[in-house]
Amino acid sequence: MSSAAAADGTQAAHDGGDTASNPAGGIRLSFGFGTDRGLRRELNEDSFLASDPIFAVADGMGGHEAGEVASRECISVLSRQAILASGSRNATAADLQLALRQADQRIREVANARAGTTVTGVVLVEERGVPYWLVFNVGDSRTYRLSQGAFGQVTVDHSEVQELVDGGYITPAEALVHPRRHVVTRALGTGSDSEADFWLVPVEDGDRILVCSDGLTAELADEQIHHAMSTLTEPQDAVDSLIQSALRSGGRDNITVVVVDAGNVHAAANAETQTTPGKPPWTRSRCRACPKPRLAQPQIRL
Repeated sequence: MSSAAAADGTQAAHDGGDTASNPAGGIRLSFGFGTDRGLRRELNEDSFLASDPIFAVADGMGGHEAGEVASRECISVLSRQAILASGSRNATAADLQLALRQADQRIREVANARAGTTVTGVVLVEERGVPYWLVFNVGDSRTYRLSQGAFGQVTVDHSEVQELVDGGYITPAEALVHPRRHVVTRALGTGSDSEADFWLVPVEDGDRILVCSDGLTAELADEQIHHAMSTLTEPQDAVDSLIQSALRSGGRDNITVVVVDAGNVHAAANAETQTTPGKPPWTRSRCRACPKPRLAQPQIRL
């Protein structure tokens, strides 16, 4: 079944996977999803949306209950956006940007700037008959892509440590243990910067997309994630395995995972824009253009 859910329970919420197809586009999506409170958190402040054509994960921040409200409101706005909820796959970056701005405004109204949320995910769209993943991101939740054997992170974290890495001040390995690794520089609902970044990536037959909160990536290295993504055939099996692995590694935060498989992709081979798997042809990411870390008004994840 498709799901738009705000996790709040004491155990993993594994609602099962689903399959959706679009006769006009010929693309068949199979997906799985799950969330877990983790071993140390009292509440699950993650929320997620898994409903063709949009798949998203929001990770709330702001302390007791407030983060849960922020992530839930974000997902609620996305699920109510007509063009995203229609299943027609005709959404554009402008439609998605409008929905994210509405979510930002709604969170500020409800939480009175006491809470915020990260959000990331993909929307399956078509441009002149060619299918694309429209990837979006605000904060440090992540979207990955496994395509033709190549696995990589599509999104770029909006965090202090990512900007330090981009500026050459620290290495990626040092970022994993940096004392400020949980400080984000963009979020919906709080702070002065809530602008999303977007990537438009051609869909290839057999693509597998992973959307997750940092409760997964803080516990598992990319190599461990790649292994589960590449060896488990069913999306729901990959979701369950990743969540359990994160729990065994410590489960220090809420963990939410959505895995989406694309099959029967006929138009992708005729796309005018071809890219190396995992390398988007277009992006609007101000962080990468910064000559030095932009550390103003960080938001500390609680």
